[in-house]
Amino acid sequence: MRILIIEDNADIVANLYAFLEPRGYVLDSATNGYAGFALAAQHEYDAMILDVKLPGIDGLAVCHRIRDELKKDTPVLMLTARDTLDDKVAGFDSGADDYLVKPFSLLEVEVRLKALIRRARGKNQTTNALTVGDLVFDTSTYQVSRNGVPINLTKTGFKILTCLMKEAPKVVSRETLELEVWGDHPPDSDALRTHIHALRQALDKSHSFAMLRTVQGIGYRLVASDDTA
Repeated sequence: MRILIIEDNADIVANLYAFLEPRGYVLDSATNGYAGFALAAQHEYDAMILDVKLPGIDGLAVCHRIRDELKKDTPVLMLTARDTLDDKVAGFDSGADDYLVKPFSLLEVEVRLKALIRRARGKNQTTNALTVGDLVFDTSTYQVSRNGVPINLTKTGFKILTCLMKEAPKVVSRETLELEVWGDHPPDSDALRTHIHALRQALDKSHSFAMLRTVQGIGYRLVASDDTA
C-alpha cells in the first residue's frame, strides 16, 4: 500500500517511516502544503496522512484542493494538535475521512489507515472497478485504461489482469495464473509466457515505467509505482 505523508515535523515523519515501512507500506512525504499537493496530483495513493498546520498552505486547504481540483477521493487521515469540536468539523468539512489528535499511537495510525483503505476499496468494488496506481479495470464493461489511455486485451489477457490486479502488489505464481486461465487442463506449451508478454506490451508500452514485473522462478506481480519494492 502506498501512503503519502504531508507533515512538517521531522520527528513525526521519521517515526511514521520507522513504523510503517517494515510493515510493507511504500511511503512518500512532503514537508509543506504546496509540495504535498504536487505529489497528490502526480501519483495515486491508497491513503494520505495530512497535518493541519503546514508551511505554505495549511492542511485544510490542501484537502479542499485535492477534492475540488484533483477530483480525487483518496482517503485522508488528518493529524492535528487541535482537539476542539469546531476544529474537527473544519477538518471533515475540508474533505478529510478521519481525524487523529496529536500525540497519537503509531499503531492507531495503522489501524485507522487500514480501515480507511478497506472502506475505499469496498466502494470501488461496488462500482466494479479494480485500480492499481494509474491502471483502472472496469470489470462490468471490460474497459481497461492506464493514465486515461484505453488498453485493448484478449479474453485471456483480461483473465490474467483480473487475477494480478486483485492480488497486487503480491506475487501471483505461474501455477495460480494457469489455473485461473485454463483450469485443470493447462496447455502443454509455454502459453502463459506468451500471454504475459502480450499483456506487458499492452500495459507498459509508451509509459514511464513497467507495472508488470516478473519474479524469477515464482511468478508475476503488478506494482503501482516505479519505486515499489
